[in-house]
Amino acid sequence: MVKFLVFIFFSLLAFGRFDAVALKECKAFNNLKHTKNSEDVSLKKGKHYLVYKEHKGQYLIRVEGKNPSQRWVDIECLKPTTSSNTNSAKEASKKTQLVSVLVLSWQNSFCQTHQNRKECRILNRSKAPSHLVLHGLWPQPRNNQYCGVDKKLIAKDKHHQWRALPKLNLSKETMKLMEIYMPGYISGLDRHEWIKHGTCYSNNPEEYFHDALSLTKEVDQSLVGEYLRANEGSKIDLVNLKRVFDKAFGKGSSIHLEMRCKNRLLSELWIHIKGKGDKLKELLKGAPKGRSKCKSAIVDAKGY
Repeated sequence: MVKFLVFIFFSLLAFGRFDAVALKECKAFNNLKHTKNSEDVSLKKGKHYLVYKEHKGQYLIRVEGKNPSQRWVDIECLKPTTSSNTNSAKEASKKTQLVSVLVLSWQNSFCQTHQNRKECRILNRSKAPSHLVLHGLWPQPRNNQYCGVDKKLIAKDKHHQWRALPKLNLSKETMKLMEIYMPGYISGLDRHEWIKHGTCYSNNPEEYFHDALSLTKEVDQSLVGEYLRANEGSKIDLVNLKRVFDKAFGKGSSIHLEMRCKNRLLSELWIHIKGKGDKLKELLKGAPKGRSKCKSAIVDAKGY
């Protein structure tokens, strides 16, 4: 009878299983609560594992040669590589049809009204050039939020208890980008953005922040970032900013750009994209148009 039940159990799992590659060396536990790890098993970075199912932010996987071989690991430890034909088609459709807004802040303007933030105090002392930083990557429509997130975590997020949200395990490469292009992580902005928006973009924080931060870097290091730095302390017009954006990312691409202002200062750039990835030119194809109410703004200089 026991053998029969085991056969039924694994037969059911087989319908939803898929392959995934380990992004880092995470512990692989016997149980969902992570209270036991026989043989002190860890994933090997770069190795492929069979995933049976996903449950409560965890993957049930198979670790060959271990007893028990079925182990629970955090979702962010693995990146799916294959799935059933049906699931592959669904994922491919989501990837190409997903519409999002890449929201970039001009950090100097943000810190004008948030001078007590730790990241702003650090920025004011820094001799590094001013630049655009990541506010967030927001899947649309705007109510597409908190996908599969526990109600307790949602409550903490809405009460701005961001540092009380789960810490994200990101690669060294992604953290290096975050230190430059998302200084708000010092205040827990990364945890907030993942919980509220990232969970609707991907099931993996590494993928979400890799794409979002890579796109931020691409814009900041383009002619757009150079134009803003060259005009610190001066007023710019939307029409000129759009010309620069077209030169940087292709003729007509600026229809997807919005300039946002606050107190006459340039506060943010909103860039509408379609699909997932880290190459902006590709993501601008077929994306929705932007609508800017702000037609001119002052590019705030460092030293507020």
